[in-house]
Amino acid sequence: MNLKLWISLAVGSLSTAAIAQDSNELVIDGETLVTETAAPAHLEDFDTIYSGWRFRSRETQALETDDFDNPAFVFVDQGLDLWEEVDGSAGKACASCHEDVEDFAGLRTQLPRVQDGELVAMEDLVNGCRTERMGAEPWKWSGGNMTAMTALIGLQSRGMPVGVKIDGEAAPFWEKGKELYYTRVGQLDMACSNCHENNYGVMIRADHLSQGQINGFPTYRLKNAKLNSIHARFKGCMKNIRAEPFKEGGDEFKALELYLASRGQGLSVETPSVRN
Repeated sequence: MNLKLWISLAVGSLSTAAIAQDSNELVIDGETLVTETAAPAHLEDFDTIYSGWRFRSRETQALETDDFDNPAFVFVDQGLDLWEEVDGSAGKACASCHEDVEDFAGLRTQLPRVQDGELVAMEDLVNGCRTERMGAEPWKWSGGNMTAMTALIGLQSRGMPVGVKIDGEAAPFWEKGKELYYTRVGQLDMACSNCHENNYGVMIRADHLSQGQINGFPTYRLKNAKLNSIHARFKGCMKNIRAEPFKEGGDEFKALELYLASRGQGLSVETPSVRN
């Protein structure tokens, strides 16, 4: 069955408003995170944006409200070990140059960003330090070590609002990401917008489509019991619509990451979040 027809048949009696506009509050360690706010000015098709947390079951939501119960923190602990681990020809660890990981508070909110004329994501920054300062091998973009480290660094910004730059040097990258978001691809002839803009809140399989916000990545998915990077999720979506995925860490996915981050301006960073 064509996926677009499948989505339309799956709506049932549960409306978008019933899913997204609930009274849930995400409170972690006594801090209330923003999961609903006015849409940024550049979005034309809806007035309010919602975190993916708002579309999950009560049981899944609860896992994120307590760091002790959040399964992602097993990997955050691994990130802490990697932070102190000496690796590479320079005989250095992350901690050799960066005394405290808490110094990275706010970094997650600004990424991706333009640096020396190139659009860079957090994974680029991590591998840049490894290869240029530590003399170590780069980590795989969505590998276990990388997602553990990006979760640890991203955690330092939890509760802060997403605020990427989309003007100036960033503008052409943002425009490219926007074009990708609305371009239909694959055998099912679908774009990101078909699910996450036109049909969010709709039940598909055993889950509800969200607005596709990325403020909680890397995220622990119950589906595969591990941390998942933003680009791995992009890759999975493209495979679902029978399209040939772009390369993780490639220009296309980084541009798309910037555009999606801009769609979540004002939502709190939730890293590491829990999703289905």
